[in-house]
Amino acid sequence: MSFLRPFSFADVLPPLKGNGIELRAPEMRDYEAWAALRGQSREFLTPWEPVWPVNDLTRPAFRARMRRYAMDARADATYPVFVFRQSDGALLGGLTLGQVRRGVAQTASLGYWMGAPFAGQGYMTEAVRTVLPFAFETLHLRRVEAACRPAKTASSRLLERVGFTREGYARGYLCIAGQWRDHLLYAILASDPVR
Repeated sequence: MSFLRPFSFADVLPPLKGNGIELRAPEMRDYEAWAALRGQSREFLTPWEPVWPVNDLTRPAFRARMRRYAMDARADATYPVFVFRQSDGALLGGLTLGQVRRGVAQTASLGYWMGAPFAGQGYMTEAVRTVLPFAFETLHLRRVEAACRPAKTASSRLLERVGFTREGYARGYLCIAGQWRDHLLYAILASDPVR
């Protein structure tokens, strides 16, 4: 009676190993490391993210996040992962394949964040390289899109380094730090080489 078995991310998202990193679905046991890293990185992250709810770093909010992640993964809508360093298991950041669109699109949007102590060390570049085969070979997506603010040159360089192509400029694309912001639009196709 497998329908009575509790949902496990491992059913749809096994751990993914890259060069020096591991990607795996978030779990409740990650709360303390997540809250500590997000808390110490708040000033670094908030200019590039939607406004954080007041209770964002609390255990109940994290538990609600885990329920939402499970529901979205079951619905084939979003696949979140945390990025860990293999050498010591340290949580480095997170990455999401979200807004999965099936049918004629077979597309998802990529989003990511890196804790301030680990930024600029190549971890997120390797995480993106590691998740793309999962997106194309396991999820059978044809296209992965990403957007970044023009001022975030590190993100543009990361995407281009991995093999994304800049496709356009979207005015007022996302509400970031409480304001509608313009974004550069990038994409990579399953047929493109991942570098």
